[in-house]
Amino acid sequence: MSAKPVICVPIIVDDPAAIKKAEPLADFFEVRIDLIGKNWREVPMQLKKPWLACNRRAEEGGKWKGNEADRIKELLSAIGLGASVIDIELSTPGLAKVVKEIKGKAECLISYHNNKETPVEKLREIVRQQLDAGADICKVVTTARAFADNLAVLQLIKEFPGIKVVAFAMGAEGQISRVLCPLVGGCFTYASMAEGKESAAGQMAIGELRQIYRMLGKD
Repeated sequence: MSAKPVICVPIIVDDPAAIKKAEPLADFFEVRIDLIGKNWREVPMQLKKPWLACNRRAEEGGKWKGNEADRIKELLSAIGLGASVIDIELSTPGLAKVVKEIKGKAECLISYHNNKETPVEKLREIVRQQLDAGADICKVVTTARAFADNLAVLQLIKEFPGIKVVAFAMGAEGQISRVLCPLVGGCFTYASMAEGKESAAGQMAIGELRQIYRMLGKD
């Protein structure tokens, strides 16, 4: 666990001014191919910090409009542009083939997103499946309906010691888990470039999150 909480800032629109403002506060960026659109390749050229590539499936809250083959092709093209991490969903058809394309060229983050609930009884098995599939980083993101959902998802981090895990819950009820994720040993957490530029529900702005960590003596 890093002494300083690691924060990834999603880029959902090509906004050079906002990117430049967020850069000093961000540890690295997430380039959301599905949200930026066809001109997404212009974004990495602006970045002075490492970046993660994501082209989220519609089934898991993404906005990709094309077919699955094109989604994967677009995502994998990020490797050649310098992405240090590739986010691929556990539910992706033909996952093994995609993971093979990533491994050795970038870190492979295998993700799971549940936009409705926190399936407590399934969480451990999801991480095991991610590891079996070849994940370098396991990401489990659920939706909090009660405070206890925060504890359930954060507990995953402790249950897989020595593994890079990102685990938190979305929504207003889950905001505390976003803050606590890196503080309890999570690999990193996410914060938006600015208010109104969130890529998911419950995401707070990078400036606000850094301020919280400073207040806690962690930044």
